[in-house]
Amino acid sequence: MNLIDRFLKYVSFDTQSDPSSESYPSTAKQLTLLNYLVEEMTAIGLTEVAIDEHGYATGTVPATPGYEARPVIGFIAHVDTSPDLSGKDVKPQIITDYDGSDIPLNEEVTMRVADFPELLLFKGQTLITTDGTTLLGADDKAGVAEILTAAEYLIAHPEVPHGKIRVGFTPDEEIGRGVDFFDVPRFGAQFAYTVDGGFEGELEFENFNAAAAKITIQGRNIHPGYAKGKMINALQVAHDIHALLPAAERPEHTEGYEGFYHLIAVNGTVEKAMMEYIIRDHDRALFEQKKAAMQEAVGRIATRYGEGVVTLALTDQYYNMREQVEPFPEVISIAKQAMEEAGVVPIIQPIRGGTDGARLSYMGLPCPNLFAGGMNFHGKFEFCSLQSMEKAVQTILRIAQLWAR
Repeated sequence: MNLIDRFLKYVSFDTQSDPSSESYPSTAKQLTLLNYLVEEMTAIGLTEVAIDEHGYATGTVPATPGYEARPVIGFIAHVDTSPDLSGKDVKPQIITDYDGSDIPLNEEVTMRVADFPELLLFKGQTLITTDGTTLLGADDKAGVAEILTAAEYLIAHPEVPHGKIRVGFTPDEEIGRGVDFFDVPRFGAQFAYTVDGGFEGELEFENFNAAAAKITIQGRNIHPGYAKGKMINALQVAHDIHALLPAAERPEHTEGYEGFYHLIAVNGTVEKAMMEYIIRDHDRALFEQKKAAMQEAVGRIATRYGEGVVTLALTDQYYNMREQVEPFPEVISIAKQAMEEAGVVPIIQPIRGGTDGARLSYMGLPCPNLFAGGMNFHGKFEFCSLQSMEKAVQTILRIAQLWAR
């Protein structure tokens, strides 16, 4: 199966994860694609193909004879799509020889160059877009397709030298649970790469330190005509908390290495309300300061309104992988060289987010992130470039060969 057909097949599966679920994977429909991948890996000749009780689908491209002693490397991608927008009944549109103009996705939705000027970088390429009603699923089914396309090539070309290669496909990355039960020793790789980035050339080994904050507010609802000195409006309390956090440190005002507080949900009434934040910073000390500032803000409001009104649950999610990857500079230098040999200009930059690789790096598997060729993830304007996807396949192949030297 060629790359584009493989990708189009994968996006036909609805694999949206669910943050409110307590099961693992969070949705059974992810297992439909994961089991399909097990069948496909077996069909194209991978060995040690398996899917475990948590839904992790893995397989092996055996080493070229004589190269068995080379380091075992892995390539990893996730199958779930974001809860932010439906991934059901995805209807991809293929635009060949894109001319740089606005792209009508349907009668009501147009992807305009004025809004997405990066489209001009893709003139002359083949683009795959949505129909404006769902996300596409390039995050991260593009990575899945690229890994298996490269694996199929290596199996079909035994003359290409490489060591043992492990591939792995995970559920629930989009809700932060992608490697909760990933068995690193069983996977058996010394180093790995997630193929879960965006623009062609992205090579990332720095990511945010991340925490989640959940604030529960218990108000006291009194008839507004008789509320003086009695009412505690939970919605007003929520407003007061938010007002204490620095407005300049919100996502819409930050870039590069700048961290943020991001209010992602507010629900409630006068009687009871709930707020959810994510807290991010690349620098560990600044990250801890942000968490302390959140605790201080909630504490001030709790003191103002009295005992039992405000409670905070603050949980670390993942940490910056840089300190785990930097002791192994060859992991980055080989990826950089592979890109250059594939005709790709490396773009080394911090991830303003996180990947499965961040957590895997702290689990003993150094795991930077490679580009997959998708753009505008998690929404109806998501698209990918076929040429960038092909470059990702070539990069994977070159990495495999460079580790065999």
